[in-house]
Amino acid sequence: MKYYLIVGEASGDLHASNLMKALKERDAQAEFRFFGGDLMREVGGTLVKHYKELAYMGFIPVLLHLRTIFKNMDFCKSDILEWQPDVVILVDYPGFNLKIAEFVKKHSKIPVYYYISPKIWAWKEYRIKNIKRDVDELFSILPFEVDFFNGHEYPIHYVGNPCVDAVDAFQQSYTETFEEFTATNALSQKPIIALLAGSRKQEIKDNLPDMLEAAKPFVGEYQLVLAGAPSMDLDYYQQYIGAEVPVKIVFGQTYRLLAHAKAALVTSGTATLETALFRVPQVVCYYLAMGKVISFLRKHILKVKYISLVNLVANREVVRELVADTMTVANVRAELDALLNQTDYRNNMLQEYDRMIKILGPAGASHQAASKMIELLSVRKEK
Repeated sequence: MKYYLIVGEASGDLHASNLMKALKERDAQAEFRFFGGDLMREVGGTLVKHYKELAYMGFIPVLLHLRTIFKNMDFCKSDILEWQPDVVILVDYPGFNLKIAEFVKKHSKIPVYYYISPKIWAWKEYRIKNIKRDVDELFSILPFEVDFFNGHEYPIHYVGNPCVDAVDAFQQSYTETFEEFTATNALSQKPIIALLAGSRKQEIKDNLPDMLEAAKPFVGEYQLVLAGAPSMDLDYYQQYIGAEVPVKIVFGQTYRLLAHAKAALVTSGTATLETALFRVPQVVCYYLAMGKVISFLRKHILKVKYISLVNLVANREVVRELVADTMTVANVRAELDALLNQTDYRNNMLQEYDRMIKILGPAGASHQAASKMIELLSVRKEK
């Protein structure tokens, strides 16, 4: 069968590549065409557009690149109709992907599957109408989403979480010692505080300087290591790294870094879940301009109590979320001190991680999703 996939960022590239591998195992004739990244390209098929050409975050960057965004969207629409896949598989990235779903539904009989569903339970719940109208099957990676979508009379498939797959696969094959990791990256032998400052320019600009300043008092006993996002260049990071706070950057080694970290400062997103799966105590740091206004909106408009996936899955505060006006150097520093020096506090977080991991379920999300997709497509072909 022919599969057309669309992702818009690095995490989508990772999860879509694993899904593609699972599809190939079950469908020897699988052909892939995609808007994606390097990991998907390694699996095979035709990379139409790289996600680096698609990822714009924030009102101003989106506004400045509207022409490019619309051009990419128009090209994607025509490319799908020309290639005539057996299915279009959308991966997260709702601003772009829901428009594609609407178009495909209006102009073809190609089924639309959504893998890693839009987080409408937190924001823009009205999008449920579009999803029910334009998406044939939705595959969820967060267990609490099942009740949410069922409440809207839209049954979905919970297939497990691909982060569990990715971390489990890494841990099963990873044998590198702390000494080997530090030697390979020219690091010292001090314990590591990991900095995961996001994968987008705005996130890095907003969060990294305060992260570094907050961690400054700990550099005598610890070393700071920053996980470089694959879509970023070294030059971009260096604008925000001063000489006062020593920090090393490692690219393409986030899992290796987490495997050896003592604690972590993490922006919200998939990285919070991955950090928990590695059982690294963390504090969630997410600065937003006009912090007090954003905090007000969060309390009165957002539909959820938390922003980190760890807390959302656990349905309680497992990790401290410092967001908007609470994201200050003093608050981050105090929380990091607690993670490093208060044994009971640290151990309680690790115990809560274990409870959350049980809720997520075992590894196998990519395989479960692939099996279900092929089953549904086969039934469709038989009709």
